[in-house]
Amino acid sequence: MFNQAKRISTFFTFNGNGEEAFHFYLDTFPDAKKVGLTYFTKPEQGGDIGKILNATFEIKGASFMIMDMTNNASPDFSWATTTLYFADTESEFDSLFEKLAKEGIVMMGPEKVEALRKVAWVTDKFGITWQLAFE
Repeated sequence: MFNQAKRISTFFTFNGNGEEAFHFYLDTFPDAKKVGLTYFTKPEQGGDIGKILNATFEIKGASFMIMDMTNNASPDFSWATTTLYFADTESEFDSLFEKLAKEGIVMMGPEKVEALRKVAWVTDKFGITWQLAFE
């Protein structure tokens, strides 16, 4: 699993709902691939037993990692950092937009922006912001 960490990887730290987010992203993105999943098993590891120590997944070859913090120790996510995702088809764009926007916040779009036929900026229900684009 840590082979993935040798590349540049986005690391998300959640406050106890990391596993829910992990499965949400695997179910939401059509090409998402589970790479690894480990849990806290001992108190001395610093996290709540049964919560995610490390979960790794890929979307279009980009690596993402998740960890859970205890006692709401992780700060809130900010839309100042986003992940830009280029959909291969308009139906893929529409499906992703619908899933990410459900229980989330639509910050922009979908709308045409210059040469891009559709662009949207969505913060999902976990607080992660995604920019979706379709040419």
